[in-house]
Amino acid sequence: MPYVLLVIAVIILLLIFCNVRIVPQAAEEVVEFLGKYKTTWSAGVHVKVPFFERVAKRVTLKEQVLDSPPQAVITKDNVTMQIDTVVYFSIFNAKLYAYGAVNPISALENLTATTLRNIVGEMELDGTLTSRDTINGKMAAILDEATDQWGIKVNRVELKNIIPPSEIQSAMEKQMKAERDRRETLLQAEGHKAASITRAEGEKQAMILAAEGERDARIARAQGEAQAIYLAKEAEAKGLALLREAGADAAVLELKKYEALVKMADGKASKIIIPTDAVSAVKKNVIFSETAGVGDVTREAADDPIPEESDPCCDRFKEENLDENKDE
Repeated sequence: MPYVLLVIAVIILLLIFCNVRIVPQAAEEVVEFLGKYKTTWSAGVHVKVPFFERVAKRVTLKEQVLDSPPQAVITKDNVTMQIDTVVYFSIFNAKLYAYGAVNPISALENLTATTLRNIVGEMELDGTLTSRDTINGKMAAILDEATDQWGIKVNRVELKNIIPPSEIQSAMEKQMKAERDRRETLLQAEGHKAASITRAEGEKQAMILAAEGERDARIARAQGEAQAIYLAKEAEAKGLALLREAGADAAVLELKKYEALVKMADGKASKIIIPTDAVSAVKKNVIFSETAGVGDVTREAADDPIPEESDPCCDRFKEENLDENKDE
């Protein structure tokens, strides 16, 4: 009898240990009682009733990734391309996930493919290639709303690859190359334009500086000439003042005027008109000099001149000049 009780106690302990459930963190278990949903166990230690309760499904609450294979999608302009997507989702309700669909992951994958075809079918090729964010947002909203009854929360959807046909790729590469060539030509033209403008501005500035330098040089020369004339006149005035202080008479002053006129006539093609009063003053001074013997610088007569030999050529030339002078 004691052995029977011991065996019964061991069996009870084994049953208890076998029915103790430890649910890990970020996981839940769906429990059924006699085939009917009873409760959902969260993280912790739980004990189920043997033979009457069972764990129908264990789910993880972590975010999961569904990488769908490439799908053939036809755009609005009848271009067939291959697009594969990546769906990031998590389970927020274990009961709905366990009883909402037979295979929720497969259902989500098929729903992703059909939704992608519907969205891309309303867009053209260029819009599909440049509107990834728009497609991602629309798919995430549609899938999230459709999977709520399965206990699934779709966090985001990303288009992994968009593979157009080979001929479309070749055309796109040619278009891209043409666009780059156009940009290169435009940049070169802008560079040449900027260089020409800079060169023209430099030449303009150089001409302005040269003109300013020539102007300053002319002003400096004019100022120098004016200063020289002023100093010459000032020296002449001082000389006349000294003559007056020395008691020079009017005749001497007239002679000075005459000397000044002679200096002015010391040049080519110069004509000097001497007033009559200056001529009369010179005559008086000459008479005075001859009478007083002052300033007599008359040279003595030279010896008999040597007769020049006649040259027929020169004599004929002189006669012709004399004849022309007579005719005039």
